Amino acid sequence: MRHYYALVRKDKNSAFGVQFPDIPGLFSAADTEREIIGNASEALQLWFEDSKETVEPLPLEKLLQRKDVSAALTEGAFFIRVPLIDNDSEIIRANVTFERGLLRAVDHAAHQRRLNRSAFLATAARHELGLA
Repeated sequence: MRHYYALVRKDKNSAFGVQFPDIPGLFSAADTEREIIGNASEALQLWFEDSKETVEPLPLEKLLQRKDVSAALTEGAFFIRVPLIDNDSEIIRANVTFERGLLRAVDHAAHQRRLNRSAFLATAARHELGLA
């Protein structure tokens, strides 16, 4: 999975603004810190769906050498690492292995939320990846 670095800015009384220095014109926003990665990942995904060009992620060391990036960091921006998750909605079956007690806990939590095991695990994965 590829990851891209993004600069996050937050002005008083505004949403979090997210910019990808190695992909000019790609922006995202989030009202809360919790939404930053998910919204940025979705913006990345949509950009790559619509764009015909391939942009390889720049290493952090190269981004830090750019004057615009160092200026943004000096002004209070910070970096996040955003995963590019392909928009492939095909459902596939996967065989996974769990400790018995952990699987019981998963099933119990899924039941409490009125989800099946697969939906619960997919939600947990999205949350762990910062996408939910």
